[in-house]
Amino acid sequence: MSEDEAIDGNTDADDLTHTTAEGDVQMVDVGDKPDSDRRAVAVGEIRLRRSTVDAIRDDEVGKGDVLATARIGAIQAVKHTWETIPMCHQIPITNVDTDFSLAEDRVELRVTVETTGKTGCEMEALEGVTTGLNVVWDMVKAVEKDDEGQYPDTGIENVRVLQKAKRRS
Repeated sequence: MSEDEAIDGNTDADDLTHTTAEGDVQMVDVGDKPDSDRRAVAVGEIRLRRSTVDAIRDDEVGKGDVLATARIGAIQAVKHTWETIPMCHQIPITNVDTDFSLAEDRVELRVTVETTGKTGCEMEALEGVTTGLNVVWDMVKAVEKDDEGQYPDTGIENVRVLQKAKRRS
């Protein structure tokens, strides 16, 4: 059974690719799979106070350029996904694109990852989104806290894979 069949749900519990017959976890053997050009797009958003979004837009956050820093964090996360997700393969990243959109009360981040290899890159795209948004939070947390030190208006939401594609190299 291929990894794609497992993703599509055309499998029985006995055919799970990340467990042995004894129930132990294992990394999927992709050695016999052909190389393919692969692309994944993930997106998510961080809900913020309007004044915080305005400060990001006007580059007036005390810690520095929020989006530039978040972009670097997102790219770093993509490159290191295999170190944080136990069953991910280390893959050759050929391209990472980050796109930020600012609305009145949120920042959206879309991360596109491309690779040529034997396995997909959707986990890398998701890691890029979540880390990029965490960096935004870290950069603005001083202005997002309320008087009790809490974050009632702040939240990372709607993280998802928008697209996953592959074609033979």
